[in-house]
Amino acid sequence: MKPYSVLLYYQYVPIEDAEAYRDAQHEFCVNNNLLGRIIIAPEGLNGTVSGLVADCEAYMKWVKEDPRFATIDFKVEYHEAHAFQKLHVRLKEEIVNSDLPVDPLKQTGTHLEPAEFKQMLQEDPDLVVIDMRSNYEHSVGKFKGAITFDMENLRELPEHIKEIEHLKGQGKKIVTYCTGGIKCEKASAYLLDQGFDNVYQLHGGIIKYGLEAGGEDFEGKCYVFDNRLTVDVNHVNPKVISKCYVCGTASDRMVNCANNDCNIHVPMCEECGWKMEGACSEECKCSPNKRVYNGTGYYPKKSDHYTPLQGLKSFKKSMKKEEA
Repeated sequence: MKPYSVLLYYQYVPIEDAEAYRDAQHEFCVNNNLLGRIIIAPEGLNGTVSGLVADCEAYMKWVKEDPRFATIDFKVEYHEAHAFQKLHVRLKEEIVNSDLPVDPLKQTGTHLEPAEFKQMLQEDPDLVVIDMRSNYEHSVGKFKGAITFDMENLRELPEHIKEIEHLKGQGKKIVTYCTGGIKCEKASAYLLDQGFDNVYQLHGGIIKYGLEAGGEDFEGKCYVFDNRLTVDVNHVNPKVISKCYVCGTASDRMVNCANNDCNIHVPMCEECGWKMEGACSEECKCSPNKRVYNGTGYYPKKSDHYTPLQGLKSFKKSMKKEEA
């Protein structure tokens, strides 16, 4: 087994002491050498972190010891090293940006476990599958036959509802999906709010479907928000659906354009990656703000003074006491 774990998780649950819980999360991660991104909000917890297997197991145990998160669902993958360079634990109004006027704690689509979803994919002719991710995410991988929207983020969903209005009253079963399930909590709730019925969501998203059901009929790779950029999902009938942005050959190798002013997320074959020095066009290749291509197409933000302790209030308070 690979030495590091990558965790993906969320839970909608009221958090009255969000600021205090943010500090507790940050302190635990610092003390256990975990890196990644965690969001705390009054509506719940959302995170993806990496660390040594033992450290991640300690983190999962610690989170679940809190009764509010006793049923939280961790998606666990394994990796050769940390999937992140930094640790950020932030306090926000939402655990996923949506601005949708819904509350997943009051109403959301019916959860489908991976095995249930797989069976429906194979047997139900009235099934409609809808991708709730951004356009650059589904460009490199999506479920076979899924409806996709040309949107940058979930806040744009209301602008695309008209594209599926014809599904109302047709007796179709609508299943939404995303990377780890969190967007679908609000997206499926919004569809119900807009008058759609028979709305379901893939519990745990694409990642859990790959881990528990083999990923069958997910075509391409799954875009992830860490230095891996994409991960394999389908271990049954894999297929490449994306093409190199530069030369047009089949490629599911995702990069960020090396030009920091552009930074678009596009598929790019390895040959073009080196030829274009990681840039998506000749114009970007000649940009004075082009970053040095490292062969991966992933460019973590630089910070000369960064430490994992940044933003940890309890740490700052203790330092002030020591100085006094």
